[in-house]
Amino acid sequence: MAVSTKPARKKVVALAGGVGGAKLATGLQAALPPGCLTVIVNTGDDFEHWGLHICPDLDTVLYNLAGLNNPENGWGRQDEVWTVLGEIERFGGENWFRIGDRDLALHLRRTEWLRMGLSLTEVTDRLRRLLAIPSAILPMCNEPVRTLVHTDEGDLSFQHYFVRRRCEPSLVDLSFVGAASATLSPEVHKALNSAEIVVFCPSNPYVSLDPILSVPGLRDFLRQCKAPKIAVSPIVNGQALKGPASKMMRELGEMSSPLTVVDHLGDLLDGFVIDRADADLSDAVILPALVTGTIMTDLSSKERLAQEILTFAATLRNIPVPSAAA
Repeated sequence: MAVSTKPARKKVVALAGGVGGAKLATGLQAALPPGCLTVIVNTGDDFEHWGLHICPDLDTVLYNLAGLNNPENGWGRQDEVWTVLGEIERFGGENWFRIGDRDLALHLRRTEWLRMGLSLTEVTDRLRRLLAIPSAILPMCNEPVRTLVHTDEGDLSFQHYFVRRRCEPSLVDLSFVGAASATLSPEVHKALNSAEIVVFCPSNPYVSLDPILSVPGLRDFLRQCKAPKIAVSPIVNGQALKGPASKMMRELGEMSSPLTVVDHLGDLLDGFVIDRADADLSDAVILPALVTGTIMTDLSSKERLAQEILTFAATLRNIPVPSAAA
């Protein structure tokens, strides 16, 4: 089917969590005109630490889209300073979750604004504007939803499982506490309603995407959305590039495979993107599949993958290909 090659200003919504999600969001921002991207971010791993409201996935997306992230690990701030953490340790405080001085400033301001009565959406937009990010960044909801990890050692909050215990306990199940009381914010509703392409970033399907999808009404909204919906596999050659997705799949009795991801997301998708290392699986994918390089090592590779995804999405609906030149 022929696809128009005329550059187009298309509204693109990305669902993201973790470093992989932030990387692709960075590529999408580079590939699109300013103001065309909205990133809906997982907040299931938010928690309170040192009396502050911490939003790890939101912050990873903020720092990546602002070009301020630590390039070595993808999260946290570049050129970070650790004076406060050292003093916390001196006074016997908890140091298992490392917060640097620059990062601390953001947490202080967020907590202050939340205590003033602003919503998490309003606070996140303030931070985005102050960091001069041209894309919209939205928490999945304003209400607290917390990922609870059920393990062979008992129940753990996500950060205790992920950071403090380094994912060592075996996963039994997951639940999202508070999800039943959450609601789609007007901003998320508007973004999805106007979306012309929806991208599921290469994020952990269980603890990054599922919390977003647990917000009542979101799955139905996506099913009814006429925009092409494309997911990118976070699994390459049987392994997650970062994080515990592969371990979780095996402990839940699944294969660590792109096929597990596409089966998990099921009827929400119109297309699926897998790495060249998994090209032999493309015929087994139940959807139209794009086989390409999905490993993102620098801005060029992030933007290249993003543009390929946008072009692939356009082929599914015979719509103009989105471009930063529009």
